[in-house]
Amino acid sequence: MTDNDGKTAKPNIAFIGLGNMGAPMAENLLKAGYALSVYDLSAEATQRLEQAGASVADSPKDAARNAQVVISMLPAGKHVHSVYLGEGSTDGLLASLPKGTLVIDSSTIAAADARLVAEAASKLEIDFLDAPVSGGTGGAIAGSLTFIVGGSDDAFATAEPILAVMGKNIFHAGEHGAGQVAKICNNMLLGILMAGTAEAINLGVKNGLDPKVLSDIMLQSSGRNWTLEVYNPYPQVMENVPSSNGYRGGFMSKLMQKDLNLAMQTAQDTHVETPMGAKATELYEAHTVENGDRDFSSIMARYDSSALS
Repeated sequence: MTDNDGKTAKPNIAFIGLGNMGAPMAENLLKAGYALSVYDLSAEATQRLEQAGASVADSPKDAARNAQVVISMLPAGKHVHSVYLGEGSTDGLLASLPKGTLVIDSSTIAAADARLVAEAASKLEIDFLDAPVSGGTGGAIAGSLTFIVGGSDDAFATAEPILAVMGKNIFHAGEHGAGQVAKICNNMLLGILMAGTAEAINLGVKNGLDPKVLSDIMLQSSGRNWTLEVYNPYPQVMENVPSSNGYRGGFMSKLMQKDLNLAMQTAQDTHVETPMGAKATELYEAHTVENGDRDFSSIMARYDSSALS
């Protein structure tokens, strides 16, 4: 697309889903000069974006009326299915989009769900990408997210400059569904690492070690991992992390549980053994009963209940 001066023009974008991740992502697109039409069930969320310069739509179809690109950030696969496919073959958003529209879904959903929507889009000659993200709300605000994309080479090339406004690392993982598979593999490993790190620190503390000293030792030893480096689960060991703020903010335990369940679903569907992933899923399932809204590092409380005090 070019403007009257022959320069590449920015496409109009419809953004659907303005939660903790979607709202700052949309705001970064506005800051970069994209014309945005937004939709969310929350009036408060849409008002925030309207004040930032977006136009507010009454429905996903209304938001996408003049858009060349549609981006969605929705809670789960059922919401993605409802928005794009509807209850029948003609009442979802896909059926109302013109040929050649680029659809980027950044929700974290099952790979099978992503492939189902991609297949329906392909039949309508609509380009679909599954593009889940990593980096949390902090990354969404800073525009430093990691996008993990599944879909065709051509669609990825079109989407990349748009994703670069919202993210720092953009990976083309493969065909449709590949983005979702890579995302859940990463988050399964993260859940395993967080549960294991909390368990190891607790073992040391219960045997007389200082949690900070033990963490520093492991950071310089073979147990070193991301949770020790930047997201220590033990309170007051590290500044500016949820464990030192009552486990508020960050990535909620119920979202980690959701991603672990997606990993287990994928493992079951493809007959892949994931014993450590299964154990992490079991631990977070029990933990989220009372701590679902706390950051996922609050799994520390399973081993030391005083962490929550």
